[in-house]
Amino acid sequence: MEKLKFFVITDPHYFSEKLGAYGEGYEAFMDYEQKCYAETAAINKAANEYLKNSTEADIILIAGDLSFNGEKESHIEYSQELKKLQESGKKIFVVTAGHDIEKNPFQYNGGERESAEGIEFKDLLSYYGEFGYKDAIAFNEEHLSYVAELSEDVRLLVLCNDTAEGKNKAYDDEFLKWIENQAKKAKEDGKMMIAMEHYPVLPGQPILALIPDARQKESKKLIETLADNGVHLIFTGHMHNQSINVVETEKGNRFYDVCTGSLIGCPAFMRLVTIKDENTVEIKSIPVPEFQWEKNGKTGEQYLQDQFDRMLITLIGGMKDNPEKVLHKFGIGDKTALYKPVKFVGKILYTWSVGKIARLFFVKAHPEVKNDRFFDYLVSIVRNMFCGDQPYTEDTPFGETFLKVLKRLKPVLKILNKKLHGAQGEELDFYEMLKHSAGNYGISDYNATLKLK
Repeated sequence: MEKLKFFVITDPHYFSEKLGAYGEGYEAFMDYEQKCYAETAAINKAANEYLKNSTEADIILIAGDLSFNGEKESHIEYSQELKKLQESGKKIFVVTAGHDIEKNPFQYNGGERESAEGIEFKDLLSYYGEFGYKDAIAFNEEHLSYVAELSEDVRLLVLCNDTAEGKNKAYDDEFLKWIENQAKKAKEDGKMMIAMEHYPVLPGQPILALIPDARQKESKKLIETLADNGVHLIFTGHMHNQSINVVETEKGNRFYDVCTGSLIGCPAFMRLVTIKDENTVEIKSIPVPEFQWEKNGKTGEQYLQDQFDRMLITLIGGMKDNPEKVLHKFGIGDKTALYKPVKFVGKILYTWSVGKIARLFFVKAHPEVKNDRFFDYLVSIVRNMFCGDQPYTEDTPFGETFLKVLKRLKPVLKILNKKLHGAQGEELDFYEMLKHSAGNYGISDYNATLKLK
């Protein structure tokens, strides 16, 4: 087969420049937001300009959440931007997702939140029909899913589970059969098939197995349907994290989930994918290019990271200053009995050193980090779970200390193993889960060569 190259971007979350994103209400909202808001048009236009001028590849896959929150004006503008990209000679294939059909889109015009006009699920094709759907060789209207030819040798299976019936729905047997039939048809036709969906099918990091919305519902069924019928690779988004994960089905078939960070929030990356042959795929990560915005002398990368850290600092730091507000963000603001313990824990996390935290568990911290503030590492750990290639392995000063603490906690973690399961019912090993969430011991989340079989 001939070598094939294409770009993957995800979660562009385009917000129309005709709508408002400023004022006190906006700033309060952004205190708890990972991704940018007012800046999204500028970031997307910079990314599109890069893609338009690139000679590396003429195919672009976009894995969902095309608009910020389903605003009609955002869909109008973003589809126009994609049209310009298409007119430059690029072939574009999109999948829509939950943020594209939000029921209550909003904006800020200097004051409190205001409503903005949205769209319905049935309207999506009128905006994005030209970007993959119209040239589909198979189409499932209920799920707004399709099959397209990327080349003479490679087919793309695009799957959507945010429909008129609801968001992140588990696929029923009928749709799984449709998927299976498309995979078998590709094999019969001598084609390699790859997939794209908005939701990850594997947790981006082990700890995300605890969060129901972090991946496709009943994802094991989808993985087996794909991998056991010759589809070994899917490109995803949604969690705004950079990760590459692999699993093997009970029948011994390998399956990779390549999740890419959002264009408009840390970590902001695009992927350049090279299919060298039916067994070898090369993944390369490209930072989102610099964009035109008043960034106070910062690079785009630092600007986006600072917004991520602003969210984490507000959440974790807010535990000691305003526990009611923090708990309200998690939907439990009425649990007044939690205010004092949350405030106490927040003070410890915010003020204690690594060494002082370690001594709680009768552990001696590494001398290089013992006087460092634990809060700074906590922010870094959480951020790195999204950025990928987590640095705190056992051969680093903080990683060594962290794992010593985890080993002290093993009796408690073993109890958790028995009491708690993953969001999809799977058994968990909390020691391994936390170890591999703090440090990456596997495939690089940025640049890797994947062997599919």
